[in-house]
This record gives sequence, C-alpha cells and structure tokens, in this order.
Amino acid sequence: MKSFTAGQNDAGQRADKFLSKAVPLLPKNLMYRYIRLKRIKINGRRCEISQKIQVGDVIELYINDEFFESKPDRPFLRAPAQPEIIYEDENILIANKKSGLAVHADDSGDCDTLIDRIQHYLYNKGEYDPDGELSFAPALCNRIDRNTTGLVICAKNAESLRILDQKIKDREVKKSYLCVCIGIPAPREGMITTYLEKDEKTKTVRVVKQKTPRSRTAVTKYKVLAQSGELALCEVHLITGRTHQIRVHMAHIGCPLLGDGKYGRNEANRKYGVKTQALQSHRLVFDFCTDSGILEYLSGREFCAPKPWFADKYFKNTEVIL
Repeated sequence: MKSFTAGQNDAGQRADKFLSKAVPLLPKNLMYRYIRLKRIKINGRRCEISQKIQVGDVIELYINDEFFESKPDRPFLRAPAQPEIIYEDENILIANKKSGLAVHADDSGDCDTLIDRIQHYLYNKGEYDPDGELSFAPALCNRIDRNTTGLVICAKNAESLRILDQKIKDREVKKSYLCVCIGIPAPREGMITTYLEKDEKTKTVRVVKQKTPRSRTAVTKYKVLAQSGELALCEVHLITGRTHQIRVHMAHIGCPLLGDGKYGRNEANRKYGVKTQALQSHRLVFDFCTDSGILEYLSGREFCAPKPWFADKYFKNTEVIL
C-alpha cells in the first residue's frame, strides 16, 4: 500500500485526473477497475471517479509496487536552464521563445523545449520540487509554433493555471502578433472569418467552405503597419486560437507569411533567404473582466516582446512604432 496526502496544487481536480498524474505508470483501465474494487480510497472511504480532491485528503492505493516509479526520470534537467524571461512573479512567468525551439516535446524526442528550460530554471531556484508534487508541474498556458518567436505564459502553480486557462478561453487575455506578408493585404485593415479543418496525417490545416464535424470557426483581425516593396508588416489579433491560424488565413487572402514553408511561396522565401516564418507573438494584455482570484493584480497589465528580427531587416526606413 502507498498513500499520498494532497497539497494545494492537487486540490480541485477530479480523482481520476489526479491519479493519472500522480501514478502515470498505472494504466487507466486498471485505475478505473481498482476504483470499482475499492483498492483506491480517499480518507479511508470509497473513491468516486468524479470526486474532487481537497487539500489534506489522504489517497490510499492498494496496488502493486510496479506502478510506482522508484527513480523517476527528470528529462527537464537535460535542457539548459536558460529561458529568456520578460516578466516573472510568484505565480506566473512570461518567456520570449526563440525560433526553432519547440514549446513542448514532439515526435522528434527532443528534451530541449521551452517548458523543459522553464522547469529546469524554476528547479534551480527552488520554486519547483518534482519530488514534493503529486500531480502538478509548471505548465504553459498558450502555445506557438516551433518556428514562431515571442511571448508564452507559464503558470507556476495549479491555481494560476486554472485561472489563466479560463481567462484565455473567455478571451480575457488579448494576444497580438507581428508578421511579414508577401503581398499587400487589401483592404489594408480587415477581418478574416473561415472554417479551418486539420489534417492529422500531414499536420497541416486548410480552409473549407462549409462547416463540418471536423472544422472549426476561425476569426483573425489584421492591420497593415508598413510596406516595403512587395512586403507588408502586419499586426494581427487572434479572435480565435486555431492551429496555424495566422499562417493559413494570410495565405488564404493571397498574402502568405514570408519564410513559411508549409503555406507560403517557396520562390519568394528563397529570394529573401528566409527559412522560418516571419511571425512573432508580440503583445499580451490581461484584460480581465471577471473575477481573477490570486491574479487580480495582473488586470490591465500589458507585456511586449523585443522588436522582432524582421522589423529592422525589411522596414528599417519606415516609421513604425512597436
């Protein structure tokens, strides 16, 4: 038998969600079976699948030792503890991600990701102790593509993660991007609304004319800030947050992103010698309209990434305030 005592970062989760994180080696089908057989108990009583974990709850597991890690792997320790930090406090961290760095582990098996770097950094500071946590690890609240640069929010505790996940869902965190398009959008300011459908096999997204069970509505607002020949520097606001949304939408109106190998123009990319999309998550505004709990102090705050590489390279002689 092994027992856990729930802490602050464990509270509020359903029992099955908590157990999946606290005992990752236990297959889900066995977990549900053991719950039914009363081999998993909370405070000495039968565990209910949907029961919410409370601080101080004692979770007892009468299961084989093979499901508990004796020496858990800490892959984040193999990553550099060097995230570029824009802002940090006791609850959140905002990092500036570089192009080429994935936010999470992917099929490549690379352990050097943004979240690995942040967890290693917080581990070195003594703010993240994986041995003292049952079900929580510092986690990212938003994602950007590997070759996109800019701002990503990380929650340091479970309460901040829950609040920010809801705020982003309710569109109370405003995100704006800067990008370079090949071609000048017409009109120079507008809204793009389409249905997007993702192809899991090719890892690409396409615009479809009609709503389908697999498609999702996507809305993007854009504005041309500057022009240099055939290139346009645009500010883009995401009204929805779909996979590859900006890249697909700008290509859809005939102005693909410079350097975009999936949705762009390869001849133009070769002409300018650019191999990654000119796209930056540039600004975050915490525009809280409802109760924000322990993060109330962030309401109204705005954070910007450093000026992107493509601004001076292609629009150095234009008057652009970033």
